[in-house]
Amino acid sequence: MKGKLLKFLKDWMLVIGMISGAGAYLIYMQIPAIHTAGPVLETICRKTQPILLFLMLFISFSRIEPRQLRPHRWHLSDLLIQLSAFILLSGAVIWAMHSSSAAAAWILRHRVLFESAMLCMICPTATACAVVTGKLGGDMSQVVMYTIIINLAVSVVVPLTVPMLYPQADITFIAAFSRILAKVFPLLILPCLTAWAVRYLMPRFHKWIASKINMSFYLWSVALTLAILMSTRAIIHSNCSIWTLTGIALVSLICCAFQFRIGRRIGSKSGSRIEASQAFGQKNTVFGIWMGYTFWNPLVSVAGGFYTIWHNIHNTRQLYKHNKQ
Repeated sequence: MKGKLLKFLKDWMLVIGMISGAGAYLIYMQIPAIHTAGPVLETICRKTQPILLFLMLFISFSRIEPRQLRPHRWHLSDLLIQLSAFILLSGAVIWAMHSSSAAAAWILRHRVLFESAMLCMICPTATACAVVTGKLGGDMSQVVMYTIIINLAVSVVVPLTVPMLYPQADITFIAAFSRILAKVFPLLILPCLTAWAVRYLMPRFHKWIASKINMSFYLWSVALTLAILMSTRAIIHSNCSIWTLTGIALVSLICCAFQFRIGRRIGSKSGSRIEASQAFGQKNTVFGIWMGYTFWNPLVSVAGGFYTIWHNIHNTRQLYKHNKQ
């Protein structure tokens, strides 16, 4: 009985996390008596998420030797497509801002959808991507390497476009670059340096951490619950019409399906189908939501909330199929 319960939890952990996250916030909405605790609960969620992400990546780096982190051919292909799509979408909006044509007017009228697509395309790979890749039988080191590459690329590309998209906001390249790097360093570079320091200075502790294969998966399940909770909150409190919400949801779904499919095609050519697909499609939506309300229209952050739902539904399906096989 215990074995069946554990198997059920492993197979459906992502679904349970998604339902728990959405359900927790909906229940909170129906109990006015606890609304006064809302700010405290929000602070707890925001403080807990980075800690969970740090621990997940620390465990992933502990299982990977430094010499395994090397570039692969599919890294360049994924990177070029991801950056090209973002630059094309950004270029279209920037062009429309300085044009009086009918096409420019149409783009500006649907600007929030264009920026939602921009966010979904440029959002870097999730730190938890290595966990799912490992569960699917892929090479975690390839995904971790791409996570580092795309985060560094985002730190440069996004600050270059923000001043042109929102010139009145007075956000300079240096200011935007510094704010993004301040987010990237503690959640990406610091876990890497910590894991490698533990590897050489505390070998027995490192061996114990590396043996805990499922620990990062359960940490991710908790982080997923919190992410879905915060995404549900963002969607419910977004001040836009149902049609705008539907448009953002559809755009994020198309971007999600496109990236998983293209990543799979690119990876198939070099025997890295799982790695390239997950690295391209699974996004750090917490970071994406932050970018949305920090640099762009706050409504754009809702796209990150919807994307959280879509890519986790896809991962749930992938893990179920893999476990069944």
